Amino acid sequence: MTSAQIRQQFLDFFVGKGHTVVGSAPVVPHDDPTLLFTNAGMNQFKDVFLGSGSRTYSRAADTQKCIRAGGKHNDLDDVGKDTYHHTFFEMLGNWSFGDYFKEEAIRWAWELLTGVWGIDKSRLYATYFEGDAAIGLEPDLEAADLWKSVTDIDPSHIIPGDRKDNFWEMGDTGPCGPCSEIHIDLTADKSGGSRVNADDPSVIEIWNLVFIQFNRVSAEALHPLPAKHVDTGMGFERICTVLQGKLSNYDTDVFTPLFEAIQKRTGAPVYGGLLESDSQGAGDDHDALMRDVSYRIIADHLRCLTFALTDGAVPSNEGRGYVLRRILRRAVRYGRQYFKMTEPFLCDLVEPLAMQLGDVFPELRQANQGKNVEHVVELIRDEEVSFGRTLDRGIKLFELAAERAVDSRILGEDAFSLHDTFGFPVDLTELMARERGLSVDIAKYEALMDEARRRAQATGGTSDAFNLNIVDTLPPTDDSSKYVETSIPARLMGYVHAGHFCEEGDVPLGETVALVTDATCFYGEQGGQVGDTGTIEARGESPGAFDVPGFRVSDTKRFGETVLHIGELVSSEFSLVVGAEVQLTVDAPQREQITQNHTATHLLNWALREVLGPAVDQKGSLVDPEKTRFDFSHKKPIATDELESIGQWVERKIADNLPVHTKEVTEQASREITTLRAVFGEKYPDRVRVVSIGADIDKMMNTPKDANWMAYSVEYCGGIHVQSTGEIGRFVLTGEEGVAKGIRRLVGLTGERASDAVRAGATLTQEIDALAGRIKKGERDALGPVQQRLADSVIPISVRHRLREQLADLQKQLKKSEKASSSSFAQETSDRLDALMSDAPTVGGITIVVGELPDAHGDALRTAVDRIRQKTEASAVLLATCNGGRVTLVAGMSKAAVDRGLRAGDLIREIAPLVGGKGGGRPDMAQGGGDDASGIPEAVAASNAWLQGKLTA
Repeated sequence: MTSAQIRQQFLDFFVGKGHTVVGSAPVVPHDDPTLLFTNAGMNQFKDVFLGSGSRTYSRAADTQKCIRAGGKHNDLDDVGKDTYHHTFFEMLGNWSFGDYFKEEAIRWAWELLTGVWGIDKSRLYATYFEGDAAIGLEPDLEAADLWKSVTDIDPSHIIPGDRKDNFWEMGDTGPCGPCSEIHIDLTADKSGGSRVNADDPSVIEIWNLVFIQFNRVSAEALHPLPAKHVDTGMGFERICTVLQGKLSNYDTDVFTPLFEAIQKRTGAPVYGGLLESDSQGAGDDHDALMRDVSYRIIADHLRCLTFALTDGAVPSNEGRGYVLRRILRRAVRYGRQYFKMTEPFLCDLVEPLAMQLGDVFPELRQANQGKNVEHVVELIRDEEVSFGRTLDRGIKLFELAAERAVDSRILGEDAFSLHDTFGFPVDLTELMARERGLSVDIAKYEALMDEARRRAQATGGTSDAFNLNIVDTLPPTDDSSKYVETSIPARLMGYVHAGHFCEEGDVPLGETVALVTDATCFYGEQGGQVGDTGTIEARGESPGAFDVPGFRVSDTKRFGETVLHIGELVSSEFSLVVGAEVQLTVDAPQREQITQNHTATHLLNWALREVLGPAVDQKGSLVDPEKTRFDFSHKKPIATDELESIGQWVERKIADNLPVHTKEVTEQASREITTLRAVFGEKYPDRVRVVSIGADIDKMMNTPKDANWMAYSVEYCGGIHVQSTGEIGRFVLTGEEGVAKGIRRLVGLTGERASDAVRAGATLTQEIDALAGRIKKGERDALGPVQQRLADSVIPISVRHRLREQLADLQKQLKKSEKASSSSFAQETSDRLDALMSDAPTVGGITIVVGELPDAHGDALRTAVDRIRQKTEASAVLLATCNGGRVTLVAGMSKAAVDRGLRAGDLIREIAPLVGGKGGGRPDMAQGGGDDASGIPEAVAASNAWLQGKLTA
């Protein structure tokens, strides 16, 4: 059977048993911050097992796309070495939600394997949970007995297994239960029974039947579940290997089409299926081995990357994006080193994969508005080009590092340099080292990475005066009142100055320090929200009476459990002593603007998913009193109509005056909120704060999965928010730009700043609407100042785009008009020059050409002077013009005129005062000007008299 037939037969079998076939969940779990990638078929049913969700069916079957790379389940290091490890694989599964249980699951599994697919029964083994007295777990004798009673398996092939292999748990608490695994003995003589669960490729697990019957409430306590569930998972690639009579997953038709595509693209020798055990470790054998390893790695990694990028992931330097970047660079390095591919090639293999699996997973073609193949190809090609720039140099550096390895170990400094300078993930360096029989000093590498992170943090916003090394010595600050108060009393516990924490004495005057108090209402910079500003005052003897305010807080930062109030003592009349009672007061207007902007940021995140699609993922944010700045995944600039829709969407939610709910819950409990959005890669504490706009959090947590909840914004957030969206007032987007590959940035304003931007946009719109008429009237210089005002203004981004288009059209019109005007002016100038020359007198053999050329530029006058000199054997010329209120005078003398004593500079100096200016120049060419156009006739007459007088003297 082909792999496609095997997959379909599995699904058809369970449809015949009353199951509903459901689609695969995405491999990128956007709504589950606890997962890097979907790594099992049960992930999409977690809410059912946790009791917080339900389905319209009680029996389900599917083929689930899975990735195991990074995190707890990580097969990356084993891919390529053996016959059965993959980063991407399909998991065939069937489920019962409180319907059938162990008997049906065991009977149907045996029926499919032996009755439908005809697998040799004597090769199959079944395991059951042997119990664990240490934690009070009884053996699952029910499952063992069922294997004997509802199947005809050889009873000696029913084997007990320990807790590690045969007891499944979702987490430290929650649903759990025993499992029964089905293994197949692929040895030639069927002698592999003793190697069940021994990680032997000749005796492999092909199906796991999990019986979810307990709820773990603590490490010691298990309670029976009122509804029992079945969760099974079968490795698709492994069952294909068995049914196609192969010894390796990579020899099945799951992979052979990709190997053919790789061979065609790279020109490498045909895949031979060699493993390490087949190679002598040197020479041609080793080269052939590494080529086959490369085939396996490239094919596997291509599948992983294509599905992850299709489902919304983007290569980056953090979280799942970094895992994907590591996988891609690993594949590229094998292609470069063993297939000699010096140009992008991985991207060219996406289309063959889409052809192979597009019918099973239509999203391979249909995602991203039907252009998914192009989308994935572009992302992979860009990554290949970027890494390719440093790959060859990195390989050379690795060779040098290998030569200077100490005790067969690559120095940590070299591993760090490869990562920091050449983009080599450390696991890639480890892999290359293992190929050379070396290891890597990971401890030193990690120490250097930690040091680099500390340096980056230290230079990222906090003065060197606040040394990160002292954080552990600082007392904690109770900042719980920051959400409800803007002024509270507290005790000064000490201050940080010059890298030291001072627990006694006076705060120094006029120096930047950080005050530490036992409690605060100030918000310390965190989660994208800037720290508060304000004052700290000494308390008077009577309540509410204060001495002269002396300490100005310019910033507030949080380090661990301590809040630092950064600023300086500004009053010489004021002394502040450690241990004193103080009053902390936040700048209320700034706090109000920050809260408006922060809630608007959540609305913007919500709007982006509504307008641009669910693949939008937050990549960072900045919330300060002036604006909200939001970075998110999106591969192209946002169109003007989309920007307008996003802004209008936010404004509608503001007008709806939706309530803003907040609640602190355990991180575990928060997962029951099915619409929760989290920034993947963020480390969340055991207790988290959830912010919901429009929906009560308690109701969401206590209601089964409901599509209606998708109409709300729910996020982890420790920031400060308004109580209802109407308090935001107004919202406009004022900026949109790209900040990295696949990352866009939006800037928005709220409240009065937003209103100011709207008014400024309206004013500019009126000015530019009127500009066309001004240009037609001859005010050609009006365009430049308006363009500059548009560039400098803060206005809605959609208005800016529209006005830029208007100005571009006006500029085109102006150029067209200037071209026609220039042509007309050239003809008029030529006619005027001809008239001046025909009327010009000749005195002593020198032709005197003097006159005015209206509305000409200075360069046009100089050209005209040259033309006259070319048309006459000997001439003395003076031309005048007025353009834009500025008078220009140009004089030119031929060589014969200069020989007769005529000097152009002298003439300009003589007549320039008549037009309110001055000038000068060389004997043959000079220029001057002024700002009095009324003096031009007198200047022309004076020039004529001066020239004739010189020639007749």
